[in-house]
Amino acid sequence: MHWQEETTVTTSEKDITVRKERKIDLHSIAIYIIAVAIFVMFAILAEMNGRSFLSLSNIRNIITQSAVISVIAIGQTMVIITGGIDLSVGSVVGFVGITGGLMIKAGIPVLAAVFLTLVIGIMVGLINGLLISYGRIPAFITTLAMMQIFRGLCMLVNSGKPVAGFPEGLTRIMGTEIFGIPISIFYVFLTYLVMMTLMAKTRFGRYVYAVGGNREAAKLSGVKVQKIELITYALAGLFAALGGVMLLSRLSYADPNAGISYEMNAIAATVIGGTAMSGGKGKLGNTFVGAIILGMLTTGLQILNVPVHFQSIITGMAVAGAVYLDKIKERKE
Repeated sequence: MHWQEETTVTTSEKDITVRKERKIDLHSIAIYIIAVAIFVMFAILAEMNGRSFLSLSNIRNIITQSAVISVIAIGQTMVIITGGIDLSVGSVVGFVGITGGLMIKAGIPVLAAVFLTLVIGIMVGLINGLLISYGRIPAFITTLAMMQIFRGLCMLVNSGKPVAGFPEGLTRIMGTEIFGIPISIFYVFLTYLVMMTLMAKTRFGRYVYAVGGNREAAKLSGVKVQKIELITYALAGLFAALGGVMLLSRLSYADPNAGISYEMNAIAATVIGGTAMSGGKGKLGNTFVGAIILGMLTTGLQILNVPVHFQSIITGMAVAGAVYLDKIKERKE
């Protein structure tokens, strides 16, 4: 039986105390069971249709294709835990891809270009955070506007033309293998390990949950709510930019249309992973499983030759079902 330590944040006028209770984490167990069930279902259906879903190459393909969304979903999960949302991450993926590609083509060293694109992502996140936390503009409106602005900038930069012909140093970022395992898998696991530790073991992580659980109570307890929100949106921009770099390296091709609908996929992975849209609850580990579930759905439906529009319908139904179950859980609690 899997046991989970749940951290409950209670507030007073001077400080935040943390009370730990041991309880069975049924929600996490359910997510793992669903992931296994989907895997088995597609394995059986693919075998019935004369296709292979259980091959090692296919499993590697699922994880590799899920890498970008799973990284973007880290920032999205943190933002949603605070009670916000970020619809601009897909546009950031496209923008840093095209600008990073142009920088490399202009002769800027690959690592320097990667660093600059990550800075761009952080700056976009800071703008979002400033408008939302200090300007008190709703997160949905702010990030929707930023999504439109940067999608337009994607088309404006380089006159809407793609960029290709990059040096080998760029493709090695994602194309290298270690003991036969794509390096992207190591990137994802390392990133999740660091951020899960940050959220579970640090004061910042506890404050993120406190802000989403009860913003006013957290403020009365001395939490700098606006600062926490600002940092969270900056991290969302950072991880969106990192996802853009990973996509650029994997494709070795910068498309101004890259990243379209990625914000919805990141939200889908977050919600399927059990993060409450109302804020205050969520686990990054479950978000990763949610991203893998999305990857299995996409790959499995492709193997079964299901039309693309049906894939979108099925993914949307999965998200709606996850939100509905979350609301039922909240009402029971």
